[in-house]
Amino acid sequence: MRAGTRFGQAAMACAATVVLLSAPAWATDLTGAWASDAEVCDKIFITKGNKASFRPKSELEGSGFIIEGHRIRGRAATCNVVKTKIDGALVNMLASCATDVMVGGQQLILRVENENAVTRLFPGLSEDLELRFHRCPVQKGKP
Repeated sequence: MRAGTRFGQAAMACAATVVLLSAPAWATDLTGAWASDAEVCDKIFITKGNKASFRPKSELEGSGFIIEGHRIRGRAATCNVVKTKIDGALVNMLASCATDVMVGGQQLILRVENENAVTRLFPGLSEDLELRFHRCPVQKGKP
């Protein structure tokens, strides 16, 4: 996979998480692990001590991110929220994301569906394109 494509995917996941972390208006705590498919949560994440992390080769099972405070971690990038605007269920955020080789800004728009589901929207790119993420109960055990 090209580095630009990997960075874009990682930045997307990270930015989505950052928006959720910096939204003080939400009654729900969005800290934790989020996956593109709730059925594979245990194949993507593991808990080591009290900290969620990615399982080895988890990218083969699906995409996801981890929210910790005001930081979002993906498999390939880490993002910090720079600015957030909340409009009802929509969260529009600007995040600074970094990989091992690049740093860049990313704008994300998320729709909070409920305390265990969010949807990333792509206005201007495609009105029909949406990515949904589900909160995972992180499993303890060996990676």
